[in-house]
Amino acid sequence: MPRLFYTDHFTLPLPAGHKFPGEKYRMLRETLTRDNAFTFLPASLASRESVELVHDPAYVSAFLSGQLDPASIRRIGFPWSEGLVQRTLASVGSTWAATEEALNTGWGGTLAGGTHHAFVAEGSGFCVFNDIAIAIRTLQRDRGLERLAVIDLDVHQGDGTAQIFAGDPAVFTLSVHCKNNFPLRKQQSRVDLELDSGVGDEEYLRVLQEVLPRVWDFRPQAVFYQSGVDGLASDLLGHLKLTHAGLIERDRIVMMPAQASKIPLVITLGGGYSRPIDLTVEAHANTFRTANKIFA
Repeated sequence: MPRLFYTDHFTLPLPAGHKFPGEKYRMLRETLTRDNAFTFLPASLASRESVELVHDPAYVSAFLSGQLDPASIRRIGFPWSEGLVQRTLASVGSTWAATEEALNTGWGGTLAGGTHHAFVAEGSGFCVFNDIAIAIRTLQRDRGLERLAVIDLDVHQGDGTAQIFAGDPAVFTLSVHCKNNFPLRKQQSRVDLELDSGVGDEEYLRVLQEVLPRVWDFRPQAVFYQSGVDGLASDLLGHLKLTHAGLIERDRIVMMPAQASKIPLVITLGGGYSRPIDLTVEAHANTFRTANKIFA
């Protein structure tokens, strides 16, 4: 059975009423466990050395020691705690474990990650360290891979990822996101496709079919798929009108060319803020179910 890596063995301490749906990670693992189709492994903590392949050492040190200034903490959106440190490092560790799994089997998945708003020297939007960027830099250093790609389909632009790889010809970054949404100040990906609020399945899938060939034409040696599900019509922060069926088709459109071309695919989570939260959990679960069918 495919192996998926999880981080909910580390608690993310949040105050009552916090808008981040921290419980979705445990709920997702429990939902997929009932499928009896996956093996689940707890993620290990990433090393400080690996994090500093991307992030400024002063920023890393300040976060790990709890010395970030209040403005930086507000920008991240989480109160600092030792639990947040562990959960953050586990998220990076889970994406790297999924990356190794993808190289070995064709695809790998983490029930966390996709923290694409993290920049080199600051966090933002519930993202502290950029797990995808760290995995890419690790592949470049340790495996000598020369062409890597990021397909970011979260409803919010992957601004941190875009900035980290700006001007790097070895990394192709694609972000398909809602134009009038966070972050207000966008960065420049290799390709950005901005959608108007209210776009539904038909238009979304059409534009995705049109733009994705640019990724495959790059001939990447591995692809990272940020599979945020905050494009759902029920999402509180999304502004798009996608359905569960539309998201399943979105995933198929990404996964089938990777499988056909034998390009390792690393699947991370991303955003999801539907109420009830079960709608988010089901959408995330469908991504891994779809991958299991296609790569089987």
